[in-house]
Amino acid sequence: MDLVLCHTTADFDTLGAAVGVSCLRPGSRIVLTGGAHPSVQAFLAIWRDQYPLIERRAVEFDQVRSLTLVDAHNPDRFSPVSDWLQRAEQSGLPVYIYDHHTADSSTDSGSTLTDWPTADVQIEAVGAATTLLVEALRQHQIALTADQATVMALGIHSDTGSLTFEQATARDAEALAWLMAQQANQQVIGEYKAPTLSGQIQTLLSEALETTEVEWVRGHRLGWVKLETADFVPGLSGLAEQLFALLSLDTLLLYAAYRAHDMPKAGVIGRSHTHPLLPDNAVNLQLIFEPLGGGGHAQAASLTLKGDYLDADFEQMLAAVRAQIPSPPTAQSLMSSPVRTILPATSVDEAQRLLLRYGHAGLCVVDEAGQLVGIISRRDIDITLRHGLGHAPVKGCMSMQVKSIEPETPITEIQSLMTTYDIGRLPVLADKKLVGIVTRSDLLRQIRPFPQSASQRTDRDFSSARRAAQPPAAAILLEQLESRIAEVWPALMLIAEAADQRGWTLYVVGGAVRDLLLSLRPDQAGKDYPLTDIDLVVDGASAGAGVALAEAIQSSYPQVSVQVHGQFQTASLVWPAHDSPELPVQQASAWQGTEPLFIDIATARTEFYPYPAANPEVEASTIRQDLYRRDFAINAMAIQLNRGLSGSHPGHLLDFFGGWLDLQQRHVRVLHANSLIEDPTRIFRAIRFAVRLGFSIDAQTEQLIRSAISSGVYERAQTSQEKAPALQTRLKTELKYLLSEERWEMSVKQIERLGAWKCLHSSLTMSPALWQQLRRMHRWLNQVEVDQPRWLMLLELVIAQLTPDLRDRTATHLDLSSQSQRRLKQLHLWESHLLAKLPAAQRPSQIYDLLRPYQRAELLLMSDRYPRPLGSKIWQYIVHLSQMPALIDGATLKRLGYKPGPQFRPILTAVYRATLDGELTTAKAAESYVLAHYSPD
Repeated sequence: MDLVLCHTTADFDTLGAAVGVSCLRPGSRIVLTGGAHPSVQAFLAIWRDQYPLIERRAVEFDQVRSLTLVDAHNPDRFSPVSDWLQRAEQSGLPVYIYDHHTADSSTDSGSTLTDWPTADVQIEAVGAATTLLVEALRQHQIALTADQATVMALGIHSDTGSLTFEQATARDAEALAWLMAQQANQQVIGEYKAPTLSGQIQTLLSEALETTEVEWVRGHRLGWVKLETADFVPGLSGLAEQLFALLSLDTLLLYAAYRAHDMPKAGVIGRSHTHPLLPDNAVNLQLIFEPLGGGGHAQAASLTLKGDYLDADFEQMLAAVRAQIPSPPTAQSLMSSPVRTILPATSVDEAQRLLLRYGHAGLCVVDEAGQLVGIISRRDIDITLRHGLGHAPVKGCMSMQVKSIEPETPITEIQSLMTTYDIGRLPVLADKKLVGIVTRSDLLRQIRPFPQSASQRTDRDFSSARRAAQPPAAAILLEQLESRIAEVWPALMLIAEAADQRGWTLYVVGGAVRDLLLSLRPDQAGKDYPLTDIDLVVDGASAGAGVALAEAIQSSYPQVSVQVHGQFQTASLVWPAHDSPELPVQQASAWQGTEPLFIDIATARTEFYPYPAANPEVEASTIRQDLYRRDFAINAMAIQLNRGLSGSHPGHLLDFFGGWLDLQQRHVRVLHANSLIEDPTRIFRAIRFAVRLGFSIDAQTEQLIRSAISSGVYERAQTSQEKAPALQTRLKTELKYLLSEERWEMSVKQIERLGAWKCLHSSLTMSPALWQQLRRMHRWLNQVEVDQPRWLMLLELVIAQLTPDLRDRTATHLDLSSQSQRRLKQLHLWESHLLAKLPAAQRPSQIYDLLRPYQRAELLLMSDRYPRPLGSKIWQYIVHLSQMPALIDGATLKRLGYKPGPQFRPILTAVYRATLDGELTTAKAAESYVLAHYSPD
């Protein structure tokens, strides 16, 4: 591994710079060499899993390839790992340094660069070391996730005093602006950046700190203070800012009473902010202050009260604040369920395999009775494996002092527990029974309910993106869905009722949700997105739920056919098209569509890919995991159809991954970085959706596509002994869709732009000649009939650009038909034969004899590839010679006195050849020719 070392007592700048290095050199791991500041510790208590941190004890130094030091270059600042530095120097290990402490400003005044004579050093006088990494990332055009941008922005804010310190530079400001464009979360930055104090009002600040009253209102920390001064005191807003920050309040009302011209007055300053975990829990001070004559914004407002009822007015304002605060989310709404558990006797090796398989950061350990006895985290496993104890049972290294919560525990208390005890997961117990688990990831989903892609969204800040991302209300979605499939809506409600009776929650998922939401966009008014494929997912059920629900409605709808598929017994319900000839008269279809309507009912599942391009292994899971396994955020939404166990109303939209926002911003975005490695067909699906919907492929998704292709993983999969279904049948299906589209040319351009033809073969690419061939074939197929589909003819032209020995192999990998494989395998032999013979053929009969053995699809391929030597004569054959009617037939010969037998064929062939050459033009002339040249005897 490549290690990035943070100096002892890590601050945000060293952490931000380290994260920047990990983005610059993917695969790097970050080591906090000697603890961290309290603010950094509090930050990592929630965000740790978003960054590639590794415990110092878990490092196998023999496997380290390089060291990078950030925000310091004095070896003393890395004293806990001084032995690593010595070993690196002795072995000549590559060492890199990024620091902003120059000779003039360095706190490492005792160090010199002679400590690192061979290191690659970058030390520049900027306000923060993180700025140097931002500049490198921009130079290499590397996009960031919101989490990476946030911690790097914190690094610059903390070391520049939010650009107020003397050492801050314009370069730091430019770096911060770029990080904001990368969707750095300003709420989180405001939560964790160190506050500064104003010395002008120290006396009042000390008094306020002693007298401020604080109360918790539904998870919201509300504070207020009453001060009395002889006269008006300027700078109360600064006092409010400092008090607000020092007491970590969510809302503050500061009341300062004084007398002016014998009139009682009071200045009221209000400050409020959005808690990162409670994005919808902020108090809008503007609504409270403006009716009383004040002004300001939602989170900062002020007013001056006058008269004899100042205290009453202030109490009224406090009451209005309390009334605005909604109830916070609880563990019940955050938790994942069911919980994946292991037994105490499970080996550490097996626990690690499960963590990797399911993407978890820890596992609950239960006894035979299902009672919770411990938790083991990834950090525990890393350290245990470092000591060579992978065979040992987890009971020897699990944490047994488990902190747990109840379903009603509010999110703020959950955050407090995670921060206080530095734990990443809290089991949820109801009556001592394990019913769920809340992890850091669940908290982060509250902070980022609509994940931001890495594309440049400079025209929107986070809050405006959130406002724009509000989907239609549940009642509207349900009403619109019903109107779009009104004919089968009663049946759908019958399925939902059957699910309710069994305690299951039923959702419409995938493409139907996407297309319904597309039709509700203002710019899509009047556009038709037909819903002919309805996918339903059942949450809270085991395998076979689809069959159970299908059987519940079949008695009421005998016209519906039911098919059962796979180990999870997914049920497919098929409503026949209106006036289907296969439908008995007594079973008239309620569905009025011209195409059959398909409804699939499946149990919520998750999937795993044992190797790249494999078929996934599937297991029962939750609706969240079922949506996460899908290809793109726009296809990973669900609409709830019944109340079930979730507690939400029918029509509620599940959008964990920002699909609605992507629809608005017209983006196609994958859900996770490994998505394209696991299934390369998603590259072609991304192109298909982008072209069909007029969307763009998200910048980070495009970067992941290019990285996946350049990694060579698909090329290895093609030559591996393992089957690669995603590079075979599934890829063929995607190519079929793309090349069958009306806008197939745009799809091909996207495939070429992304270099995706390499998924078929590493040497495959487009050329001007191939473009001409494809367009020519497209025109020809509009003029002549061929017994092969258009998409296949275009695909064969592409594959035919490969050398002959690679064509057949590529066709086999794509699982093309045997007929198609034969064409591609023999094409070069046929072309060589015709290139040698056809130019010399002058008589029409000679052309006919040479081309008659070939099928029309074969002739079109050869004519298209060689239009000048072969094209004109092949087209003469297709359009004219092969269509010329025979002047006589066998019946004519019998009428002329010839006995049926083997001689009929050469006679008719000779007559037809003479006809082709224009020597015979009428039936009478043909009869005379036969009688003259062939004896009836």
